[in-house]
Parts: sequence; structure tokens; C-alpha cells
Amino acid sequence: MNKTLTIFAVLTLVSSAAFSQFYKYSNEFLSIGIGARALSMSGAQVASVSDVTAGYWNPAGLALIDKKLEIGLMHSEYFAGIAKFDYAGVALPMQNKNRILAFSVIRFGVDDIPNTLFLIEPDGSINYDNISSFSVADYGGLISYAQKFSIEGLRAGGNLKIIHRTVGEFASSWGVGVDLGVQYERKNWMFGAMAKDITTTFNAWSFNFTEDQQAIFAATNNVIPENSTELTAPKLILGAAYRFQLGKSVTLLPELDIDITTDGQRNVLLSADPFSIDPHFGIEAGYKNIIYLRGGVGNIQRTTDLDSTKSMTMQPNLGVGLKIKSISIDYALTNLGSLSSSLYSNVFSVRIAINNKIE
Repeated sequence: MNKTLTIFAVLTLVSSAAFSQFYKYSNEFLSIGIGARALSMSGAQVASVSDVTAGYWNPAGLALIDKKLEIGLMHSEYFAGIAKFDYAGVALPMQNKNRILAFSVIRFGVDDIPNTLFLIEPDGSINYDNISSFSVADYGGLISYAQKFSIEGLRAGGNLKIIHRTVGEFASSWGVGVDLGVQYERKNWMFGAMAKDITTTFNAWSFNFTEDQQAIFAATNNVIPENSTELTAPKLILGAAYRFQLGKSVTLLPELDIDITTDGQRNVLLSADPFSIDPHFGIEAGYKNIIYLRGGVGNIQRTTDLDSTKSMTMQPNLGVGLKIKSISIDYALTNLGSLSSSLYSNVFSVRIAINNKIE
């Protein structure tokens, strides 16, 4: 039984790449989101993001960084700590202060998965010493560039994405993709657009099963995956935000984003083939640019209960932020549990701006 479970775990994680050229939800770990500020606002960021996390949400926003160096870090856990998600980023304004270069690294992984393929010896006896462990991890590296233009309020940026995915010693893949983003600001209005995977990002998978492992797969009637290429379809994200100044101390920033996917029908608010539309909304209230309260709604889905009753579900998120001089500490409580029967997810992130403003 344990051997069967291990085979199922391995094949579930790699079969999508083995048998499909154009795979829905490919590289979906890059859609989870980074930064507690953004996650508490349900990812509504494409128009207003202006810090180091813009390398992920919309590289055009990097052009607003006016520090000599900005660093971002995040750690979060999902499914009661089974899966861990980590992010680190750094933004470096270039000699020309209108241009920014940034680097981001993302890891989403499940570690210490038992490998029981060889738990049972050829004579039928059980040998627990044969149990080992492996990790399943997705890595994303972003090289981002952004710059301002002569048109006031206009900025653009792009990402070169390098993707590496591993399934223990059984399989691995490498991929490359490109994102492009633009932002435009006029008075208190902010608009943004992000075209993700515009080149149709690919993952080239290779599998490394030994003869003994292949024999076990064959004996349990499992198909052995073959080397293949998995494609990720483009996605367009559009957003608009407006900054309210309430008195001298209070600001209010609501933003509405719309994700337009091109990989076929999805269970979202407006579902069609090949385009589906998924809106999400966030709002941030700030006091003296020190304390922030945030909230958001996203992941809107139509569901059918066991009694055939149809309803609509959504994922609310909450968060707070504290900025002390050059350090920003953010926290988000994401309601992943209402949709997946797992626990609430607590997300912490920090942003550090080093040195004074660029002269």
C-alpha cells in the first residue's frame, strides 16, 4: 500500500508534464503571489505597486523606487505547514535614476515526502531502512528592468523568467519566459497592465527513473513518463486604482484588477473558452504613512453543492502594515481555508530601503 502511495504521489506531480503540451494551470506556483501587503489586498497590485515586489506584480512599478537599494523578504506556509513558500528580492537603481534593475527568487516546495518504492523486498518482507525522502519544489528567478519615460506618469518594465522544477531524483525541468508591464499615473489615478508569459513560457521536462524504479512502475500498471515540453499560456492583468487624501494624515487606496487567462475555461466569475475573466479587489488605508490596514476579495467562484444548489464563493483577506523609517513590516491573513479545507495562512514579509534618496 505504501509503495502504491509513493508511486501515486510521484506520477501525480509529473504526469501533467509528461502527457500534455499545453497544460492549464502550468507554473501556477507563480500565481500565488508575494508580499503580505499584496496578499492582504487579494493581489490587486498591478496599477499601484511601487516597491521591490513590483518585480513580481508589475515590473513597471520598480521605476518609482527612489532609494539606492531596496530588499524584500517573505515566508509563508500553506496547508497546515505542508507547503512552504519563500521569496527574496532586491532592487538596484542604475546610474540613470530613471532606470531600475531588480532580481527576485521564489521557491514553493513540499519537503520530506516518504519514498517507499523499495519498502518491500523481493522476498515480500518489509524493510523500513529502505525508506528515504524527497522534495518537490518549484523555483522561479526573475530578472527585471524598468524605466520612466519622457511622458509624465508613464513607466514600463519587463521580466526575464527562469523556471526550475524538481520532483526528487525522478524528474526536473527548466523553462524560460518573458513578462511585460506598463503603468500610467495622472493626478490621483493609477492604471496598470501586465502581460505575463507573452512568449508562451515553456518547461522542458526530463525524467530519470532507474531500471528498478521502472520495473516497479510496470508491475503496478503505471505508465512511465517520457521527456516532454509543457507550455504556459499568456495572461493579461489590467488594473486601476485611485488615491484619496482624507485630511492631512489619512490616505485610502482602492484598486480593482482583472485577470484575463487564455488557457481555456476556468472556474472563475466569467468563465469561457478560451478566455476567462477573474476580478479581484483590494483596499489600503494608511495613517501618516506609518500604519496601514488592508483588505481584499478575490478567488470568486461558482460552486455546486451536493444537493445541486448553486452558489458563489469568494476569498477574503486581511492585513496590517507598519513602516518605521526605512523598514516596512507587513502581515496578511489569507482565507485559503474556506475554499480548500485547509487552515488559514499567515504571511509575513519585510521590506528594507537602504541609504537615502537618489540625488
